[in-house]
Amino acid sequence: MKVRFFFPILLLVLWACGSEPKLDLKPLNLLSYGIPLTIMAPDSADIKKENWTSLQGVSVRKGQDYDIQVWSGEASSTDVATVKASNMADIRDKRYFSRIVEEDDNGFIFETQIDSSATYYGFRYFVVQGDRELTIQNGLAGNFTLEQIEQMYEAVTAQPGKK
Repeated sequence: MKVRFFFPILLLVLWACGSEPKLDLKPLNLLSYGIPLTIMAPDSADIKKENWTSLQGVSVRKGQDYDIQVWSGEASSTDVATVKASNMADIRDKRYFSRIVEEDDNGFIFETQIDSSATYYGFRYFVVQGDRELTIQNGLAGNFTLEQIEQMYEAVTAQPGKK
């Protein structure tokens, strides 16, 4: 009798431990950093403004699970589909690119695989505002699971304030 009771509880505990925790995200307006965009981000995330010659950038980080970079520069096209297609072609041309995991009108999640034991995930999301092009992507210093990338992608594609 005890074994029948113990086994389902053990399965429930193992399932709960194996799932990725959902991040507690709140709207974060990046306008004060020079980026006219609101994304969902963890409370008290580390935000740093970065400037390159032709690009303005902001990185938003919190621990090992959340690392997003937003870059603003002159638009290469006023059509977001064209911007996305061009960037997707660049990613596909990378040496270790393996597949597009998911895509929508403004962006995509991709997989790179160096060998059978080294699989990495990333995303790109694009917004065109007038003559500015915003590129939102995962931070390049981390090694993220697909679940973490999906959470970050959802954080930049979600409409703050809507459920």
